[in-house]
Amino acid sequence: MYDYQAPLRDMQFILSTIAGLDEVASLPNCEEASADLVSAVLEEAGKFAAGVLAPLNQVGDLQGCRLEDGVVHTPEGWQQAYDQFRDAGWVGLALPQEYGGQGLPKLVSTPVWEMWFSTNMAFAMLPQLNVGQAEALQIAASEEQKQIWLHKVVSGEWGSTMNLTEPQAGSDLAATRTKAVPQADGTYKLFGQKIFISYGEHELTPNIVHLVLARLPDAPAGVKGLSLFIVPKYLLDAEGNPSTRNDVRCISIEHKMGIHGSPTCTLSYGDEGGAMGYLVGEANRGLETMFIMMNEARFGVGVQGVGLAERAYQYALNYARTRVQGRNAITGETGQPIICHPDVQRAILSMRARVMAMRSLLYTAASWFDLAHHHPEQSIADKYRRYVDLLMPVAKGWCTEVGNEVCDDAIQIFGGMGFVEETGIAQYFRDARIITIYEGTTGIQANDLIGRKILREKGATLYELIAEMQHTQQALTQSNELNNLAGNFQEILVSLQKASDWMLAQDKHHQVQVLAAATPFLYLLGTVCGAWQLARLALAAEAQKTALSIDTVYSQNLIELTQFYFHTFGVQAVAYAATVNNAGNSLARFDFGHA
Repeated sequence: MYDYQAPLRDMQFILSTIAGLDEVASLPNCEEASADLVSAVLEEAGKFAAGVLAPLNQVGDLQGCRLEDGVVHTPEGWQQAYDQFRDAGWVGLALPQEYGGQGLPKLVSTPVWEMWFSTNMAFAMLPQLNVGQAEALQIAASEEQKQIWLHKVVSGEWGSTMNLTEPQAGSDLAATRTKAVPQADGTYKLFGQKIFISYGEHELTPNIVHLVLARLPDAPAGVKGLSLFIVPKYLLDAEGNPSTRNDVRCISIEHKMGIHGSPTCTLSYGDEGGAMGYLVGEANRGLETMFIMMNEARFGVGVQGVGLAERAYQYALNYARTRVQGRNAITGETGQPIICHPDVQRAILSMRARVMAMRSLLYTAASWFDLAHHHPEQSIADKYRRYVDLLMPVAKGWCTEVGNEVCDDAIQIFGGMGFVEETGIAQYFRDARIITIYEGTTGIQANDLIGRKILREKGATLYELIAEMQHTQQALTQSNELNNLAGNFQEILVSLQKASDWMLAQDKHHQVQVLAAATPFLYLLGTVCGAWQLARLALAAEAQKTALSIDTVYSQNLIELTQFYFHTFGVQAVAYAATVNNAGNSLARFDFGHA
């Protein structure tokens, strides 16, 4: 096992250069995010992650959760860690002060969440749900509901869940059957079953606030007939404290490949007369509100991708520095660590380059969230809101796929010992496998990217983003050290442009080709966006190196890893573009009945 080292230098360099911390801190309601405060927050988060969460990660993996008499028991140490986490105010770090949060920008909270996910993803999934639910309730709940529920959710005193999936429906929410029956007092009785509910039952908090999608008796068919309800584990007394147990029960928990410390529950509503719920927002418009929470969760899952990849990279690097095997191919010496082998060096650099590409993209996207939410000029706020909407499927889909790949590569560095549980690296691979699936598989993200984002607006935001990338490409041509990348970047931008043009040229008669090309296109866009952010990072490193304001070795390493990413993954981008143009050809002719 290797101790976690929070990558504070990388985080702070990205925040202060390409992610634009200074610009975000100048926005209304973001003024407290000074460089000194952010540095202090990151330092404290790194200590908590390394000192409290990391030691519990393997404990959670080995012990898992258990269901006894309707009560879910979490692993040893979970309660004490959650109490410390809650008392320190980490849950509400980026949530509004009016409800008890600290009100810091999303750009500040994103690297903090990366540290939680790096050190103990199964644990961090619980407070992550509170953040998403708080975002949804702020927008859709009534003032009375906010006063009743939101303060407890923001503080972390009560837990949160989101309930979408049902056994017969899976990702097809149109097939939702859970019903909500109106009562004379304005409340509702819910009946149905929900599956795959993270932290759907536990004793870490005195109450759990479930957000549940259900159908009213007169609701239209499909997703347009879904309403959203608050359904607490315990009903509240006149003083607002948990009292009577509501009619919602955990009837089973899943036995999973990974994230064993996070209970994934099947919840049954209404077995004893109906679970009392409260309508949030307008009837039959629940999915719109739930999408607020889902989008927050999808971005968070993208951050899980970089968090797990960073931890796997650290494991692989430390193992490669200490594992002695073979002969140094350059010097001929024996008794040297495997980090001396060129192939191991290539793999390590490949891991680090992808981690930095994901981190740079996600932190930049976090600043777009803040600009969209706080910028006083509506046109600028709208621009960054469109950027966030366009790249949300990429943040979730591409970053989780790449995070999974990096964890896989780490096992390869360990060789046979990577397949042995005692080394610890296998857990990260097992934990990472789910992130490409939950909150919408990569295929679902790709369909969202193409159908709801690009085709619906005829590529307007995508082409605007490509134009921004072209500005960075032009900056490369003016660079002394990076101008050799200008041609590489231009090549992959042309590939992206052509693939985008091809997508938009298809009509409704070529739906097979478009949908078959969706996932390769998501990979293409993610790979190019990663190159874009690394190019910006390398340009910033070059500028600071020239000004002698940072360690020249560090800045040169950033330049080298950018060069490596372009030469290694730029080729992949061109290949993805070729796949986009041809993905549907064989599908249209292949007889899957005889597959």
